Amino acid sequence: MIKVLLADDQVLVRTGFRMLLDVEPDLTVVGEAADGAEAVSLARASRPDVVLMDIRMPVLDGIQATRRIAATDGLAGVRVLILTTYDTDGYVFDALDAGASGFLLKDSGPAELLHGIRVVAAGDALLAPRITRRLIARFTSVRAVHQAGEQRLAVLTPREREVLALVGQGLSNDEIADRLVLSPATARTHVSRTMTKLGARDRAQLVVLAYRTGLVRP
Repeated sequence: MIKVLLADDQVLVRTGFRMLLDVEPDLTVVGEAADGAEAVSLARASRPDVVLMDIRMPVLDGIQATRRIAATDGLAGVRVLILTTYDTDGYVFDALDAGASGFLLKDSGPAELLHGIRVVAAGDALLAPRITRRLIARFTSVRAVHQAGEQRLAVLTPREREVLALVGQGLSNDEIADRLVLSPATARTHVSRTMTKLGARDRAQLVVLAYRTGLVRP
């Protein structure tokens, strides 16, 4: 059973999400938060598998709430799935950098939302290549992506650098395996080792690092 915490300041939105999730046999809602501070408190109390987190909330916004959850001892297994309105929110890069495992657009359909929750709960990042490349390019173009880039990547082997670049482009493990003529298991191993060496929480942060270090350019 996947435990989900809903964090959104709109009651109707939370109610709609709850109704959608409650009919799924493998999903259960363990709490609802109306602001970011409450989301952090409930995450500590209920230890959900996934927090469905809005960005714009009172008291504490979704980015800061995500950062606090990611930094809390004992909550390493809690994954945050950010909800955003792409055309108006300029915070997705910061959310991923804070520890979010991915993001969905608020106009996503029910099937996409359910799929996203299950993907993130399984330990993967929800990074649709079409959206990821546009968002990361937009929000990293104004940042110092080259700052200490080579020093940060020095711990990686040449093959791991290749893998990181492909992750940054939004490729899945199977697509990386095809591109580099590797077995899927070997590709997964390279991704896992790259995460460990760079201290990345998950695949989402690898994408951020690929752009931040300049390995992948907007």
